[in-house]
Amino acid sequence: MTLFPLRRRSGYLFLGVMLGQVLLISAQVNSRSGVPVLEAITFGIFSEVQRGVSAGVSGALRVWDGYIGLRNLKSENDALKRQLAAAEVAAQEQRAQVDRVRTLQQLLELRDRSNLQTTAAEVIGAAATPDFRTVTIDKGTRDGLRPDMSVIAPAGVVGRIVVPSARAAKVQLLIDRNAAAGAIVERSRAQGVIVGGGDDRLRMEYVSEVFDVVAGDLVVTSGIDGIYPKGFAIGRVETVEKSGSAYKKITVKPAVDFSALENVLVVLTPTAAREAAEGPSQ
Repeated sequence: MTLFPLRRRSGYLFLGVMLGQVLLISAQVNSRSGVPVLEAITFGIFSEVQRGVSAGVSGALRVWDGYIGLRNLKSENDALKRQLAAAEVAAQEQRAQVDRVRTLQQLLELRDRSNLQTTAAEVIGAAATPDFRTVTIDKGTRDGLRPDMSVIAPAGVVGRIVVPSARAAKVQLLIDRNAAAGAIVERSRAQGVIVGGGDDRLRMEYVSEVFDVVAGDLVVTSGIDGIYPKGFAIGRVETVEKSGSAYKKITVKPAVDFSALENVLVVLTPTAAREAAEGPSQ
């Protein structure tokens, strides 16, 4: 039992002695370059270790630099996104200002060429139900507004004042089911009555079969209703159908886009028909 460990210890001792001799000889024997063999071997081993450590450190540094770079890139990307969002908001505001200036310029041109006394108003609200097509404007009785005054826009007729208060007024749009206006086809001079349908279309009623009316004809106000001044655009004929033996069934597309109303003009000047109906002022 004790012989085998003794032999093992003897073997280890022998290997140690042999290794010591090799190291001693290596330290005394020089290589071709004049450097001791032991030093050359040691240098080679440690150089490989250093190479491995250096590669590991370099790799770790590259990973770290990449991480820092990604963090910086993300920060720059977020900053650019914020700048882009701010630029888009600014561009939208500029477009809105340009559109508003263009609309106001069109209103001024309409006022100048109409030779009517008017006051500009801004749309500040709309009816919540399509059954009553109305909008609210920011002018009222203290600005001279009265019931049945007509409201117009650069594109054409909008409607009439129905309920004015001191600082605001409700406007019945021409497309309201209860709205109506005297109308005439500009080309053929066919007369009739424009009636609102509650949707985005108008009907021209009481137009005799004998009159020539075709799709595309411009329909304007006739002025006989005492509300709307004569000659303002109502819309264009869209369809024409026979309706019985006496009248045509005519659909008219409004000239005004009622879903995009922002600014309007209220006509303060009485129409000729109203002045005639009221008689001379006392």
